[in-house]
Amino acid sequence: MNAVDVRNLTVRLGDRELVADVSFSLPAGQVLALVGASGSGKTTTGLALLGEHPAGAVVTGDLRVAGNPVAVGHPPPAGAVGHVPQHPSAALNPVRRVGSVLRELARQHVGTRAAARGRALDAARRARFPERLLRRFPHQLSGGQQQRVVLAHALVSRPHVVVADEPTTGQDVITRQEIAEELRHVRDQGVAVLLLTHDLELVRAVADRVAVLHGGALVEQGSTDQVLDAPRHEHTRRLVESRPLPRTALSTSDSAVVAVRDLTAGHRRVDVVRDVSWEIPAGGVAVVVGRSGSGKTTLARCIAGLHPLRTGEVLLGGDPLPPGLRRRSRRQLARIQYVFQDARASFGEFNPVVDQVARTAQRLRGLDRAAARDEALAALARLGVPERVAARPPGSLSGGELRRAALVRAVLAHPEVLICDEITSGLDTVSRAALLRVLDDVRRDTGCALVVITHDLAVAADLGGDVLIVDEGRVVERGSAEEVLTAPRHPASRALVTAARGGVEIHPAS
Repeated sequence: MNAVDVRNLTVRLGDRELVADVSFSLPAGQVLALVGASGSGKTTTGLALLGEHPAGAVVTGDLRVAGNPVAVGHPPPAGAVGHVPQHPSAALNPVRRVGSVLRELARQHVGTRAAARGRALDAARRARFPERLLRRFPHQLSGGQQQRVVLAHALVSRPHVVVADEPTTGQDVITRQEIAEELRHVRDQGVAVLLLTHDLELVRAVADRVAVLHGGALVEQGSTDQVLDAPRHEHTRRLVESRPLPRTALSTSDSAVVAVRDLTAGHRRVDVVRDVSWEIPAGGVAVVVGRSGSGKTTLARCIAGLHPLRTGEVLLGGDPLPPGLRRRSRRQLARIQYVFQDARASFGEFNPVVDQVARTAQRLRGLDRAAARDEALAALARLGVPERVAARPPGSLSGGELRRAALVRAVLAHPEVLICDEITSGLDTVSRAALLRVLDDVRRDTGCALVVITHDLAVAADLGGDVLIVDEGRVVERGSAEEVLTAPRHPASRALVTAARGGVEIHPAS
C-alpha cells in the first residue's frame, strides 16, 4: 500500500485554477519532491494531504493517506501526517517558550509528562535544534532556528508521512546538509516524505522521484536523475539551467552611507552580536553570510532600528542615529529600508497588498493616496505582480509574489540603504535569478547601497561586492566576493565554502 495516493486533484478558487488534475503516488520509505516556480501549486497540493484548502476553494479528486480517504472536512488520522510549513514564524506562538509548546504537542501522543518530555527532546535532537534553546521565545530565535523548531513539531508524532514545505528556506549550507541527512534518516525509517522545494541540490541529495508543477499542472515526473539530468519539458529545463548573470560592478562612493561602531546587541543576557565595526559605502553591495543563529539578522535589525543596542552606535551619513524606530524621523526611516525574511508575516492579513505597499509612499514621502497607489501598481507590475493579484489580500498571493511586493514596498521609500534579509530563500532558480537582477537594477537606478543577508554563497558570488562572514556574533572575515569565496582564511569561512562546494558551484562575479 502506498503511503500517499493522489488522483486527479483539482483545486479552483474563483476563476483561478490553483491545481489542475494532478496525480501521483508515494510509497512508504521514499521521498517525492514537488518542484516548480512560486505559485505553481506545490503548497496547495501538500496541504491537501492534511485536508486543508484555501477558503472558498472547490476541490475535486481522490486523496488517500495510508489508505485513509482525505477530503475537505475529513482530515487524515491524528498524527498520520507531519507538516513543516514554509513560513515557520506563522506556526509558532509568540508568547510561549518553544520547549513548552513542543512538550505539549508530544503529550498528545504519549501518556505521561516524563514520556512527553523524552519525546520532545528526541524530536528536537532529530531536527538539530539545541536543547539549550528550548527555553527561548520564537522572537529570540533566528529564522533558521525557527525552521528547525517546526521540523521538530512535525517529527514529534512520529508520522507516516511528512509534508516538508521548503524546509531549507533561510538555512546556511551546513544546516542544509544536516536537514538533508535528517530527511534521509526519516525516509530510511520507512516514513514517506513529500518535499515541496525550490532547492534542487536538496532534491538531488534526498529525493527518489521528482514531479514538476507549472501553472498548477504536473508537466513532468520521473526519477531524480532522469528529471534533473535529462529534463524533457521546457519549464523543467529553465529551472535546472537558470543561473543569475553576473553584472558589471557599479562605481561606489568612498564615503560611508552607514557606519557601525563597536556594536554589541543580544537577547536577555546573551550577546548575539559582539563588538562589530563596519562601514557600507554609498551605492555599494555588502553580503552578510553566516550560519543560522550567527547574528546576521540581529546586526541588520540594529542598523534598521528594529533591535536595541547594548553598546556602540549606528551612523547615517556621519550622523548618529537614534537606536529605535520610534525616535527616528520620517526622513531617517525612509533612508534605511528593510525587506523581511518572512514576507507573509510582514503584511497585514486583511487589507489588499497594493494598499499596504502604497502606504510607504504616503507615510514616508508624503504622496496622496491616489498617486501612491498608481506608483505602487506600476512598480508591482514591473516585477510580475499585476493589479488583479495586487488587489487581493496577502493570503491569496504566493510566497514569491509577496516577496516581490515587500521589495516594492521598501523601494517606494526611495531609500539610501536597502537591507534584504534572506530575500531569495525559498525561490526557485528562475525566480531567484530574476529577483537578483531586480536588486541590481534598483541599485543602479537609485544609487542606494544594498545589504543582503543570506545563507546562499551562490547569491554572494552573483551579487559581488563585499562579503562579511559572521560567526558567533563577530565579523571573522571580510573582503571581496572573489577573495572570500575562493580563498577563505577563517575556519568558519572555510567550513561554509567547503559545504557549498559540495552542492553548488560558486563563480564569483568579476
